[in-house]
Amino acid sequence: MPFLSCGLGFSDFLNAEIKPRILLMGLRRSGKSSIQKVVFHKMSPSETLFLESTNKICREDVSSSSFVSFQIWDFPGQIDFFEPTFDYEMIFRGTGALIFVIDSQDDYMEAVSRLHLTVTRAYKVNTNINFEVFIHKVDGLSDDHKIQKQRDIHKRANDDLTDAGLQSINLSFYLTSIYDHSIFEAFSKVVQKLIPQLPTLENLLNIFISNSCIEKAFLFDVVSKIYIATDSSPVDMPTYELCCDMIDAIIDISCIYSLADTGSSLPYDKESTAIIRLNNTTVIYLKEVTKFLAVVCFLRTESFERKGLIDYNFHCFKSAIQEVFDVRLRIQKHRKLLSQRRWSKLTTSSGG
Repeated sequence: MPFLSCGLGFSDFLNAEIKPRILLMGLRRSGKSSIQKVVFHKMSPSETLFLESTNKICREDVSSSSFVSFQIWDFPGQIDFFEPTFDYEMIFRGTGALIFVIDSQDDYMEAVSRLHLTVTRAYKVNTNINFEVFIHKVDGLSDDHKIQKQRDIHKRANDDLTDAGLQSINLSFYLTSIYDHSIFEAFSKVVQKLIPQLPTLENLLNIFISNSCIEKAFLFDVVSKIYIATDSSPVDMPTYELCCDMIDAIIDISCIYSLADTGSSLPYDKESTAIIRLNNTTVIYLKEVTKFLAVVCFLRTESFERKGLIDYNFHCFKSAIQEVFDVRLRIQKHRKLLSQRRWSKLTTSSGG
Protein backbone atom coordinates (compact mmCIF):
# COMPACT_ATOMS: atom_id res chain seq x y z
CA MET A 1 0.00 0.00 0.00
CA PRO A 2 1.65 3.27 -1.10
CA PHE A 3 0.73 5.29 2.00
CA LEU A 4 2.49 2.91 4.34
CA SER A 5 5.80 3.30 2.54
CA CYS A 6 5.98 6.79 4.02
CA GLY A 7 4.53 5.79 7.35
CA LEU A 8 1.18 7.42 6.67
CA GLY A 9 -2.05 6.38 8.32
CA PHE A 10 -5.68 7.40 8.10
CA SER A 11 -5.24 10.81 9.75
CA ASP A 12 -2.46 11.72 7.29
CA PHE A 13 -4.54 10.53 4.37
CA LEU A 14 -7.52 12.52 5.62
CA ASN A 15 -5.50 15.71 6.12
CA ALA A 16 -3.99 15.39 2.66
CA GLU A 17 -7.46 15.07 1.18
CA ILE A 18 -8.91 18.07 3.04
CA LYS A 19 -5.99 20.44 3.74
CA PRO A 20 -3.61 21.74 1.08
CA ARG A 21 -0.04 20.60 1.62
CA ILE A 22 2.90 23.01 1.45
CA LEU A 23 6.35 21.48 0.97
CA LEU A 24 9.47 23.35 2.16
CA MET A 25 12.47 22.17 0.16
CA GLY A 26 16.00 23.34 -0.56
CA LEU A 27 19.63 22.54 0.16
CA ARG A 28 21.01 22.18 3.68
CA ARG A 29 21.30 25.39 5.72
CA SER A 30 19.21 27.36 3.24
CA GLY A 31 16.89 28.52 6.04
CA LYS A 32 13.81 26.31 5.64
CA SER A 33 13.30 25.46 9.32
CA SER A 34 14.03 29.04 10.38
CA ILE A 35 11.28 30.28 8.08
CA GLN A 36 8.78 27.86 9.58
CA LYS A 37 9.73 28.73 13.17
CA VAL A 38 9.60 32.50 12.63
CA VAL A 39 6.32 32.56 10.70
CA PHE A 40 4.31 29.93 12.56
CA HIS A 41 5.96 29.67 16.00
CA LYS A 42 6.78 33.33 16.71
CA MET A 43 10.44 32.50 17.22
CA SER A 44 12.67 35.56 17.10
CA PRO A 45 15.12 35.56 14.16
CA SER A 46 18.11 35.62 16.52
CA GLU A 47 16.97 32.38 18.17
CA THR A 48 17.03 30.53 14.84
CA LEU A 49 20.82 30.67 14.92
CA PHE A 50 20.69 27.83 17.45
CA LEU A 51 18.40 25.56 15.42
CA GLU A 52 19.87 22.21 14.48
CA SER A 53 19.76 21.01 10.90
CA THR A 54 16.64 19.06 10.01
CA ASN A 55 17.48 15.37 9.55
CA LYS A 56 14.00 13.99 8.91
CA ILE A 57 10.73 15.12 7.37
CA CYS A 58 8.82 17.30 9.83
CA ARG A 59 5.06 17.53 9.30
CA GLU A 60 2.92 20.16 10.97
CA ASP A 61 -0.73 21.17 10.78
CA VAL A 62 -1.47 24.89 10.60
CA SER A 63 -5.13 25.46 11.40
CA SER A 64 -5.52 28.83 13.10
CA SER A 65 -8.66 29.73 11.15
CA SER A 66 -11.09 28.31 8.62
CA PHE A 67 -9.15 29.91 5.77
CA VAL A 68 -5.60 29.41 7.05
CA SER A 69 -5.66 25.63 7.21
CA PHE A 70 -2.92 23.55 5.62
CA GLN A 71 -0.03 21.16 6.28
CA ILE A 72 3.64 22.11 6.12
CA TRP A 73 6.21 19.44 5.35
CA ASP A 74 9.80 20.51 6.05
CA PHE A 75 12.25 18.36 4.09
CA PRO A 76 15.89 17.99 5.15
CA GLY A 77 18.26 19.31 2.51
CA GLN A 78 20.31 16.12 2.30
CA ILE A 79 17.39 13.74 1.79
CA ASP A 80 17.09 11.99 -1.55
CA PHE A 81 13.34 11.81 -1.88
CA PHE A 82 13.67 10.27 -5.34
CA GLU A 83 15.16 7.02 -4.07
CA PRO A 84 13.07 3.91 -4.90
CA THR A 85 11.87 3.31 -1.33
CA PHE A 86 10.43 6.82 -1.07
CA ASP A 87 6.90 7.33 -2.37
CA TYR A 88 7.37 10.80 -3.89
CA GLU A 89 4.29 10.35 -6.08
CA MET A 90 2.03 10.20 -3.04
CA ILE A 91 3.66 13.33 -1.58
CA PHE A 92 3.42 15.43 -4.74
CA ARG A 93 -0.07 14.20 -5.54
CA GLY A 94 -1.47 15.83 -2.40
CA THR A 95 0.60 19.02 -2.63
CA GLY A 96 -0.84 22.49 -3.19
CA ALA A 97 2.41 24.48 -3.14
CA LEU A 98 6.10 23.63 -3.28
CA ILE A 99 8.40 26.27 -1.77
CA PHE A 100 12.03 25.91 -2.79
CA VAL A 101 14.39 27.98 -0.63
CA ILE A 102 17.66 29.23 -2.14
CA ASP A 103 20.36 30.82 0.03
CA SER A 104 21.20 34.06 -1.79
CA GLN A 105 24.46 34.45 0.15
CA ASP A 106 25.82 31.11 -1.05
CA ASP A 107 26.77 29.73 -4.45
CA TYR A 108 23.35 28.94 -5.86
CA MET A 109 24.30 26.90 -8.94
CA GLU A 110 23.71 23.58 -7.16
CA ALA A 111 20.47 24.93 -5.70
CA VAL A 112 19.17 25.92 -9.15
CA SER A 113 20.00 22.43 -10.45
CA ARG A 114 18.16 20.81 -7.52
CA LEU A 115 15.24 23.19 -8.10
CA HIS A 116 14.98 22.05 -11.71
CA LEU A 117 15.12 18.36 -10.75
CA THR A 118 12.49 18.83 -8.03
CA VAL A 119 10.10 20.90 -10.12
CA THR A 120 10.20 18.65 -13.17
CA ARG A 121 9.64 15.51 -11.11
CA ALA A 122 6.79 17.09 -9.14
CA TYR A 123 5.12 18.51 -12.26
CA LYS A 124 4.94 15.06 -13.87
CA VAL A 125 2.96 13.84 -10.86
CA ASN A 126 0.80 16.91 -10.24
CA THR A 127 0.43 19.71 -12.80
CA ASN A 128 -1.60 21.82 -10.37
CA ILE A 129 1.22 22.46 -7.87
CA ASN A 130 2.14 26.12 -7.33
CA PHE A 131 5.93 26.42 -7.54
CA GLU A 132 7.31 29.17 -5.30
CA VAL A 133 11.00 30.11 -5.09
CA PHE A 134 12.21 31.99 -2.00
CA ILE A 135 15.51 33.74 -2.70
CA HIS A 136 16.35 33.85 0.98
CA LYS A 137 18.74 35.66 3.36
CA VAL A 138 18.73 38.84 1.28
CA ASP A 139 19.00 41.08 4.37
CA GLY A 140 22.77 41.28 3.90
CA LEU A 141 22.58 42.37 0.25
CA SER A 142 22.26 45.82 -1.29
CA ASP A 143 19.13 46.60 -3.32
CA ASP A 144 21.07 46.39 -6.59
CA HIS A 145 22.60 43.07 -5.58
CA LYS A 146 19.16 41.69 -4.64
CA ILE A 147 17.74 42.57 -8.05
CA GLN A 148 20.77 41.11 -9.80
CA LYS A 149 20.52 37.83 -7.86
CA GLN A 150 16.80 37.52 -8.54
CA ARG A 151 17.24 38.25 -12.24
CA ASP A 152 20.06 35.70 -12.57
CA ILE A 153 18.24 32.91 -10.69
CA HIS A 154 15.01 33.66 -12.56
CA LYS A 155 16.79 33.42 -15.93
CA ARG A 156 18.74 30.24 -15.13
CA ALA A 157 15.71 28.43 -13.71
CA ASN A 158 13.43 29.33 -16.60
CA ASP A 159 16.11 28.60 -19.20
CA ASP A 160 16.50 25.10 -17.73
CA LEU A 161 12.74 24.54 -17.99
CA THR A 162 12.67 25.82 -21.57
CA ASP A 163 15.55 23.51 -22.55
CA ALA A 164 13.57 20.61 -21.08
CA GLY A 165 10.45 21.61 -23.04
CA LEU A 166 8.61 22.56 -19.86
CA GLN A 167 8.15 26.29 -20.42
CA SER A 168 4.50 25.89 -19.37
CA ILE A 169 5.65 25.57 -15.73
CA ASN A 170 5.28 28.87 -13.92
CA LEU A 171 7.76 29.73 -11.16
CA SER A 172 7.07 32.60 -8.76
CA PHE A 173 10.07 34.31 -7.17
CA TYR A 174 10.27 36.21 -3.86
CA LEU A 175 13.12 38.02 -2.09
CA THR A 176 12.86 37.01 1.56
CA SER A 177 14.48 37.42 4.95
CA ILE A 178 13.43 36.44 8.47
CA TYR A 179 14.85 39.74 9.75
CA ASP A 180 12.10 41.84 8.18
CA HIS A 181 8.50 41.37 7.07
CA SER A 182 9.35 40.09 3.57
CA ILE A 183 9.01 36.44 4.64
CA PHE A 184 5.49 37.07 5.98
CA GLU A 185 4.44 38.83 2.80
CA ALA A 186 5.87 36.04 0.63
CA PHE A 187 4.07 33.38 2.67
CA SER A 188 0.88 35.44 2.40
CA LYS A 189 1.09 35.25 -1.40
CA VAL A 190 1.69 31.50 -1.24
CA VAL A 191 -1.25 30.84 1.09
CA GLN A 192 -3.62 33.08 -0.89
CA LYS A 193 -3.20 30.86 -3.95
CA LEU A 194 -4.49 27.92 -1.88
CA ILE A 195 -7.72 29.67 -0.84
CA PRO A 196 -10.50 28.98 -3.37
CA GLN A 197 -12.63 31.73 -1.80
CA LEU A 198 -9.96 34.42 -2.41
CA PRO A 199 -11.89 36.26 -5.19
CA THR A 200 -14.96 36.40 -2.93
CA LEU A 201 -12.94 37.77 0.00
CA GLU A 202 -11.28 40.40 -2.21
CA ASN A 203 -14.64 41.45 -3.60
CA LEU A 204 -16.10 41.80 -0.09
CA LEU A 205 -13.14 43.97 0.95
CA ASN A 206 -13.57 46.14 -2.16
CA ILE A 207 -17.24 46.71 -1.33
CA PHE A 208 -16.41 47.44 2.31
CA ILE A 209 -13.74 50.08 1.63
CA SER A 210 -15.61 51.78 -1.21
CA ASN A 211 -18.63 52.35 1.05
CA SER A 212 -16.59 53.41 4.07
CA CYS A 213 -14.05 55.89 2.60
CA ILE A 214 -11.21 53.51 3.54
CA GLU A 215 -8.00 53.66 1.52
CA LYS A 216 -6.65 50.17 2.16
CA ALA A 217 -7.80 47.06 4.04
CA PHE A 218 -6.26 43.68 4.85
CA LEU A 219 -7.82 40.50 6.22
CA PHE A 220 -5.16 39.11 8.57
CA ASP A 221 -4.56 35.80 10.28
CA VAL A 222 -3.49 37.28 13.63
CA VAL A 223 -1.42 34.29 14.76
CA SER A 224 0.94 34.16 11.77
CA LYS A 225 0.57 37.76 10.46
CA ILE A 226 -0.28 36.29 7.06
CA TYR A 227 -2.80 38.39 5.20
CA ILE A 228 -5.18 36.06 3.44
CA ALA A 229 -6.84 38.77 1.34
CA THR A 230 -6.70 42.47 0.57
CA ASP A 231 -8.59 44.85 -1.69
CA SER A 232 -7.67 45.37 -5.34
CA SER A 233 -5.35 48.35 -4.76
CA PRO A 234 -1.59 47.60 -4.80
CA VAL A 235 0.19 46.50 -1.61
CA ASP A 236 3.28 48.46 -0.58
CA MET A 237 5.76 47.10 1.94
CA PRO A 238 5.63 50.01 4.46
CA THR A 239 1.85 49.65 4.78
CA TYR A 240 2.11 45.91 5.33
CA GLU A 241 4.88 46.42 7.91
CA LEU A 242 2.68 48.87 9.83
CA CYS A 243 -0.06 46.23 9.95
CA CYS A 244 2.33 43.62 11.32
CA ASP A 245 3.73 46.03 13.90
CA MET A 246 0.21 46.94 15.01
CA ILE A 247 -0.77 43.29 15.46
CA ASP A 248 2.41 42.63 17.47
CA ALA A 249 1.75 45.67 19.68
CA ILE A 250 -1.87 44.67 20.33
CA ILE A 251 -0.96 41.10 21.29
CA ASP A 252 1.88 42.28 23.54
CA ILE A 253 -0.34 44.81 25.32
CA SER A 254 -3.13 42.25 25.62
CA CYS A 255 -0.73 39.81 27.27
CA ILE A 256 0.11 42.43 29.89
CA TYR A 257 -3.33 43.85 30.59
CA SER A 258 -5.68 40.97 29.80
CA LEU A 259 -7.81 39.32 32.48
CA ALA A 260 -6.77 36.13 34.25
CA ASP A 261 -5.64 33.29 32.02
CA THR A 262 -8.63 31.56 30.49
CA GLY A 263 -6.66 28.77 28.89
CA SER A 264 -6.58 30.49 25.51
CA SER A 265 -3.20 30.55 23.79
CA LEU A 266 -3.92 33.98 22.31
CA PRO A 267 -5.03 37.05 24.30
CA TYR A 268 -6.62 38.47 21.17
CA ASP A 269 -10.32 37.57 21.07
CA LYS A 270 -13.53 38.35 19.21
CA GLU A 271 -14.02 41.63 21.12
CA SER A 272 -10.60 43.02 20.23
CA THR A 273 -10.35 46.38 18.51
CA ALA A 274 -7.62 49.01 18.25
CA ILE A 275 -7.09 52.49 16.84
CA ILE A 276 -3.70 54.05 16.09
CA ARG A 277 -3.44 57.65 14.85
CA LEU A 278 -0.27 58.45 12.91
CA ASN A 279 1.20 61.94 12.70
CA ASN A 280 0.43 62.17 8.96
CA THR A 281 -3.39 62.32 9.42
CA THR A 282 -3.66 58.56 8.82
CA VAL A 283 -5.67 56.30 11.11
CA ILE A 284 -5.06 52.53 11.39
CA TYR A 285 -8.19 50.74 12.56
CA LEU A 286 -8.22 47.05 13.58
CA LYS A 287 -11.44 45.11 14.10
CA GLU A 288 -11.88 41.45 14.92
CA VAL A 289 -13.69 39.18 12.46
CA THR A 290 -13.23 35.88 14.28
CA LYS A 291 -10.99 34.81 17.13
CA PHE A 292 -8.05 34.46 14.75
CA LEU A 293 -8.95 36.87 11.94
CA ALA A 294 -8.93 40.66 11.92
CA VAL A 295 -9.42 43.44 9.40
CA VAL A 296 -6.80 46.20 9.45
CA CYS A 297 -7.87 49.41 7.69
CA PHE A 298 -6.03 52.56 6.63
CA LEU A 299 -8.04 55.77 6.31
CA ARG A 300 -7.81 59.53 6.71
CA THR A 301 -8.67 61.25 9.98
CA GLU A 302 -11.61 63.07 8.40
CA SER A 303 -13.00 59.76 7.09
CA PHE A 304 -12.72 58.20 10.55
CA GLU A 305 -15.15 60.84 11.86
CA ARG A 306 -17.83 58.66 10.25
CA LYS A 307 -16.92 55.78 12.54
CA GLY A 308 -20.56 54.80 13.01
CA LEU A 309 -20.96 54.20 9.28
CA ILE A 310 -17.67 52.29 9.16
CA ASP A 311 -18.73 50.04 12.04
CA TYR A 312 -22.11 49.36 10.43
CA ASN A 313 -20.47 48.46 7.11
CA PHE A 314 -17.99 46.30 8.98
CA HIS A 315 -20.85 44.43 10.66
CA CYS A 316 -22.28 43.66 7.20
CA PHE A 317 -18.83 42.61 5.98
CA LYS A 318 -18.36 40.34 9.01
CA SER A 319 -21.71 38.66 8.40
CA ALA A 320 -20.76 38.00 4.78
CA ILE A 321 -17.41 36.52 5.86
CA GLN A 322 -19.26 34.22 8.25
CA GLU A 323 -21.41 32.96 5.39
CA VAL A 324 -18.27 32.19 3.39
CA PHE A 325 -16.94 30.38 6.48
CA ASP A 326 -20.07 28.27 6.74
CA VAL A 327 -19.92 27.24 3.08
CA ARG A 328 -16.24 26.28 3.42
CA LEU A 329 -16.95 24.21 6.54
CA ARG A 330 -19.75 22.34 4.78
CA ILE A 331 -17.42 21.58 1.87
CA GLN A 332 -14.72 20.34 4.27
CA LYS A 333 -17.18 18.07 6.06
CA HIS A 334 -18.31 16.66 2.72
CA ARG A 335 -14.69 16.03 1.67
CA LYS A 336 -13.98 14.38 5.01
CA LEU A 337 -16.89 12.00 4.52
CA LEU A 338 -15.73 11.14 0.99
CA SER A 339 -12.17 10.63 2.24
CA GLN A 340 -13.34 8.24 4.94
CA ARG A 341 -15.15 6.18 2.33
CA ARG A 342 -12.11 6.27 0.04
CA TRP A 343 -9.81 5.13 2.84
CA SER A 344 -12.18 2.33 3.78
CA LYS A 345 -12.19 1.05 0.19
CA LEU A 346 -8.40 1.39 -0.02
CA THR A 347 -7.73 -0.62 3.14
CA THR A 348 -10.33 -3.24 2.17
CA SER A 349 -8.81 -3.78 -1.28
CA SER A 350 -5.29 -3.83 0.19
CA GLY A 351 -6.27 -6.40 2.82
CA GLY A 352 -7.96 -8.54 0.26
